[in-house]
Amino acid sequence: MRDIAKDDELIIPENVKINIKSRIITVEGPRGKLEKNLRHLNIEVKFADKNKLKFVVYHGARKHVAAIRTVRSIVNNMITGVTKGFQYKMRYVYAHFPINVIINNEGDAVEIRNFLGQKVVFHVKMREGVKCEASKAQKDELIITGNDLEAVSQSAADIQQTCRVKNKDIRKFLDGIYVSERNVLETA
Repeated sequence: MRDIAKDDELIIPENVKINIKSRIITVEGPRGKLEKNLRHLNIEVKFADKNKLKFVVYHGARKHVAAIRTVRSIVNNMITGVTKGFQYKMRYVYAHFPINVIINNEGDAVEIRNFLGQKVVFHVKMREGVKCEASKAQKDELIITGNDLEAVSQSAADIQQTCRVKNKDIRKFLDGIYVSERNVLETA
C-alpha cells in the first residue's frame, strides 16, 4: 500500500552549516567539510526551519519510504563527523607468528608483514580523509580516525579483509586484525 506522504525531521546543531542543492548535501562544521551525493534516491530534502531539515517521500511504497530513515541517518552521521569525528580501534590477533604492521609517515597507508609467517607483504591504502596510527597505550593496536564514517569503516574493513585466513580451518586459525572498538573522537 502506498502512503500519500511520509516525512522525518532532523535538528541541526548551531555550529553546523548545511547546504542542499539538487540532493547534493554539503555539511560544514568545526572539524571540516563533507559532501554526499544522494541524487540516486527519489526523496525531497528541504529546510523546515532555520535549524531543522525535513525528508519527505510522496506516494512511496514500503521500500521507498524506508529510504527516509536511511538518508536521515547519513546526514546525521555527516553532522557527527564534522563536529566530533569517528574513531575505530583494531587489534592484532595471532597465535604463533607475530603480525608486523608498518604505518607510513603520513598515516594514509599500512603495510602488513609476517601474517601467518607468509613472506607476502600486504599493502592497504586508507580512504580519503582517514588517518591511521599505532596506539601508544595498547600493544598491537591500530587507531583509525576521520570525519567520514563510511571512509573510516571501509578502511578498517579493508585491513580486516586483507588479513583473512585462506585454505585453512578458520575455527582453528583465528589470526587477523579485527575491529575491537568504535566510537566518536570528542565526547560532548
